[in-house]
Amino acid sequence: MSLLRKLFDFHGGVKPAYHKEPSTTQPIAQAPLPAELVIPLHQSIGGVPRPLVQAGETVKKGQLIGGPDGFVSSAVHASTSGVVKAVEMRRMPHTSGLSALCVVIEPDGKDEWIERKPVPWRSLPPDEVRDILRDAGVVGLGGAVFPSYLKVNPGKKGHLDTLVINGAECEPFITCDDLQMRERGETIVRGAAIMRDLTRAGQVLIGIEDNKPEAIAAMQAAVRTVGAERIEIVPIPTRYPAGGAKQLIRVLTGIEVPHGKRSTDYGVQCFNTGTIYAIYEALELGQPLVSRIVTVAGNVERPRNFEVRFGTPMRDVVALAGAKPDTDRIIMGGPMMGYAMPGDEVPVVKATNCILVGSPALFPPPPPEMPCIRCGECAKACPADLQPFEMYWFSRAKIFGKAQEYHLFDCIECGCCAFVCPSRIPLVDYYRFAKSEIWAREQEKEAADVARERYEFRLAREEREKAEKAAKLAAKAAETKAKLAQQEAAKAAEGAAPAPVASDDAKKALIAAAMERAKQQAAAPLNTDNLSSDQKAQIADAEARRAQALQAEGKD
Repeated sequence: MSLLRKLFDFHGGVKPAYHKEPSTTQPIAQAPLPAELVIPLHQSIGGVPRPLVQAGETVKKGQLIGGPDGFVSSAVHASTSGVVKAVEMRRMPHTSGLSALCVVIEPDGKDEWIERKPVPWRSLPPDEVRDILRDAGVVGLGGAVFPSYLKVNPGKKGHLDTLVINGAECEPFITCDDLQMRERGETIVRGAAIMRDLTRAGQVLIGIEDNKPEAIAAMQAAVRTVGAERIEIVPIPTRYPAGGAKQLIRVLTGIEVPHGKRSTDYGVQCFNTGTIYAIYEALELGQPLVSRIVTVAGNVERPRNFEVRFGTPMRDVVALAGAKPDTDRIIMGGPMMGYAMPGDEVPVVKATNCILVGSPALFPPPPPEMPCIRCGECAKACPADLQPFEMYWFSRAKIFGKAQEYHLFDCIECGCCAFVCPSRIPLVDYYRFAKSEIWAREQEKEAADVARERYEFRLAREEREKAEKAAKLAAKAAETKAKLAQQEAAKAAEGAAPAPVASDDAKKALIAAAMERAKQQAAAPLNTDNLSSDQKAQIADAEARRAQALQAEGKD
C-alpha cells in the first residue's frame, strides 16, 4: 500500500456541521421483530417486481416474494418467516405519500431462514453470476438503489483499471457505513476481493473521509488480515459531497467523467461499502438482501445504528432510540439530500440509510425566499460544475428545454447550492420539480406515440386483410376459370361437341307450345265413364258456374 498516493480535487463542495459523533458511541444493535412487516415490491430503480405470494401463504426468511420484472429490476425477499396477511397497496416511504403494492407479513417469531448455499461464482459464467445477484436483490445501498448486477460489468475493455469502493459517507448525521467498516471490515475486504476478480480490476481503492479514523484503521487491519492483493485504503479530505460517485472517482484517480458518459468508459466503476458487504453475503453465503444498517439520529435520546429488516415500520426503529417530545418530522436520509416522510408508519426499505428525527429547534423553518441576486455562490459550490442559477430561472419559468441545455439531469441534488444561497432559495426543489415535469411529459409523449403506432398498425392490418381477401377471391376465380377451361378441353379431346345453347327466340317458341298444349287439354271433354254419380254431379255444377262466369264477362 502506497503512502504517497496522489489525491486530486473536485470542483465546489461545502463543509457543513457533521453531527456524526453521537451515533458512533455504541456498536450496531439488532432491531427486534415488529408485529407486522410491510415490504414494498418496488425498492430499486427500474421495473416493479411481480408478486409471487398470496394472502395466507407461509414464507421463510429469504424467500423470494417479488420476481424481477424487466431489464432494470431487482428481486425482493421476505425479511423473516411468517404468514402473508395481504398483498395490497400501502403508503410508501416517499415525500409524496403515494401508495404502492406491498407484501404484508405477520412474523411467527422463529426468524427461520430458507436453505442457503454458497455460490460457486468462480466457475460460473459472468452472466450467470449477475443473474444470481439480481435474484438476491442486491442494489446500491448508498442511496441510489441501482441494481448492482448491472454494474458488475468490466465494460468495453473487458476489464476495469480501477474499482472504487465508496466509504466516504459524507452527509451529516449518517454513520451506518462508518460503523459497518469498524465492525465488519474483513467481510467488506473479502467482498472487495470478489468484485476485483469479477470485474478483472487492476486495483481496488477504498476511499474513506479522514474524519473516520477508527474506520480507516479497521479497514487497514482487515486488508492485512485477509491478505488481499491490489486493495488499498485511501484516506481522503473531508468535504461534502466527496461521497458522490463522480467526485470520489475524481479524488482517487484524477479522472473526471464528462456529462452523459459512464465511468466504465474510462475503466472505472464505483460501489458503496454496504453494497460490497451484501455482494459477499449473496455469493459466499447464498444469503439474499433482507436487512441493512440504519442510522437513527437527530432529535432522539440515544442515537445509534441498528440492523433493521426491510418492512419494519420507521416508528418502531425510532422508538428504539427514544424520540424527544418535540419531534415534528421524520426524514429518510440526511439533512442535505433526505426526504420528509408522510408518516412514521412507512417501512424501512433498501434506500433507508438513515432515519433523521427532526424538531423545530434542530431544523427551524426556513426563512422567506428572496429574489435571486445572481451572486454566483451556487455555481462556486456546485460539485457537478453546473450553473445552478440558470437552471433555477428556467425551471421556475417552466422553460424545461433550456433547463436541460444547462445539463439539469447531471445535477446530483446534493443541496450545496441551496446551502450557500444568501437568498435562501430552495434551489434543489426547483430542480426536482423540473425533472418530474420533464419525466411526466416524456411519459405522455411515449403513451401518445404508442397509441399512434397502434392506430397506424391497425390501419395497416385492415389494408393488409383487404388485400389478402381480394387476392384470395382473384385466385379462386382464376382457379374456377382454369377448371372450366380444362373441362372444355377434355370434352373437345373426347370428340363430344358442346351442348347447343338455345337462343331467346327458341326459348319463347318452346314456352308458347307448352301453353297451347295446356289450353287444348283444358278444352277437351272430360271422360266421366268411370266416375260416380256424386263426382259427375260436382263436375256438372262446376261447369255451370263456369258458364255463368263466362256469360257475365261477356256482358261486361
